[in-house]
Amino acid sequence: MARRVVVALLGPVAWTPPGIDPRRWRTALAEDVVDLLATLDEVETAVAVTPADRWLADAVVWPATPVHEVPTPTVDAVLATLTGYDQAAVVAADAPDVPGLTLGKLLRPLTSRPVAVAPAEGTGPGLLGVAARLPVPDWLPPLDLDTAVPADVRSAAPRPGDVAVTPAWRRLRGPADLATLDPAFEGWEATRALLSARPT
Repeated sequence: MARRVVVALLGPVAWTPPGIDPRRWRTALAEDVVDLLATLDEVETAVAVTPADRWLADAVVWPATPVHEVPTPTVDAVLATLTGYDQAAVVAADAPDVPGLTLGKLLRPLTSRPVAVAPAEGTGPGLLGVAARLPVPDWLPPLDLDTAVPADVRSAAPRPGDVAVTPAWRRLRGPADLATLDPAFEGWEATRALLSARPT
């Protein structure tokens, strides 16, 4: 069986809901994503941060969770730190209610394709995550989850079919994304608690 890892990239967060401390918001989002990863079957999990954000990793990781320090919060920087795996996925840490099934679908195409990408729902660019067989294909371009789109990856591939596009999911990057959260949906406990406690 392939050895697989899913890494939560605890990158910068560009938007914070009014009335919430930005540091607490980042921590809640990261905690929920890390907690979700811990429930996934048949994969190992890790987090990645820049040295300046090591405090965030220390605040949210489970005991024995690997923490990879990267020079920049980009997909290629994270993938370059991974050894001993056959497949890896790097996912954004501002999607606290992403279903485990969505992350599973990001890894599934790697049985027949070298790379898969999951778009971020909503307006504007961005990816929820990127998965690749390791070692990483030399054609995979540097990718920032906040600015990349699937077309960036497909245009770099030898053949467009080398890149699978899997189901999208929302990232909490603005008021419109926040409004789509479903209170009946399981998970996102830390984010839910922080939002319910903010002044109205």
